[in-house]
Amino acid sequence: MGFVFGSRSSKEEKAAATDKVSADLSQPRHPQAPKGRPTPKRAVAQSQRKAVVASTGNRKEDAKRARERRREEMARQREALANGDQRYLPARDKGPVRKFVRDFVDSRFSVAEMFLPLAVIILVLSMVRVPSIQNIALLLWLAVIALIILDSIGLGFRLSKALARRFPDEPRRGAVAYGLMRTLQMRRLRLPKPQVKRGERP
Repeated sequence: MGFVFGSRSSKEEKAAATDKVSADLSQPRHPQAPKGRPTPKRAVAQSQRKAVVASTGNRKEDAKRARERRREEMARQREALANGDQRYLPARDKGPVRKFVRDFVDSRFSVAEMFLPLAVIILVLSMVRVPSIQNIALLLWLAVIALIILDSIGLGFRLSKALARRFPDEPRRGAVAYGLMRTLQMRRLRLPKPQVKRGERP
């Protein structure tokens, strides 16, 4: 009899353990959160989202409410991209590290931000059927590429040092690449929009 009870108890414990592991695996984990549980902020956000998304029992009404929520979220995100409101920025732009990177890049002139207009000029020159002008266009193209590479290496080195000094205990993975990608955009077209003037150090 004791063997039967012991076997049943063991089976119940194994089943409970399996259910717990399944629940942990099914729950999405924040990239920087410890394994097995979300960060407190994410947990709060999930609970609030579940409360908002509670079904009304009417499929059309639920779909309508979901569309309205998406429109509101997109509107808040567009506004945040314009004014830099950290609460509603996309995940890739959030946080003090990314804000510092944007300010660091926006406060400086970079050769890469002139890539598009220079590329258009070089393309037009290369279409002129005059060998000498086509040679000039090729030389200009090579010079622009070389300048962008050198300028990007210097900027990346300075940005990496500034990040290590300013945020020694913060995760900085991908921050330098994020900044270099931003330099490829013309200043007035960058999103989130620049919050500092040229020469104004962050």
